[in-house]
Amino acid sequence: MAAEIAERTNAKILLLHVVDKHEQCIMDFCFPAEDMQRIESESVKEATEKMKEEVGKIVQSRKIDVTCDVKAEVPYEEILNAQKEKKADLIVIASHGRTGIMKTPIGSVAERVVRGATGPVLIDR
Repeated sequence: MAAEIAERTNAKILLLHVVDKHEQCIMDFCFPAEDMQRIESESVKEATEKMKEEVGKIVQSRKIDVTCDVKAEVPYEEILNAQKEKKADLIVIASHGRTGIMKTPIGSVAERVVRGATGPVLIDR
């Protein structure tokens, strides 16, 4: 969706993936810091590789400018920080379609982005 918009409007895309930074301790159990760092590092590496593949597919048939970034932080906070830093005109974000007990109209990250964004947000399910 973002690629279609960028192609039509000659816009640039910042493709941002934020690996959720998990807490080291859960209730009375704490994971060793080294394990958390290793998991985070592997997650960022894996996400970066997958993102490069996807960008290759997207730009293959289009004339658009795409910059990629992968971070390990709190997702909605990092998305909103990127919006401010890059002065983004539009945020395009996917929302997970949950069902059953997990069902909400939009995902919690998407909802927080919508609430905190200083500009328009387009949600794609």
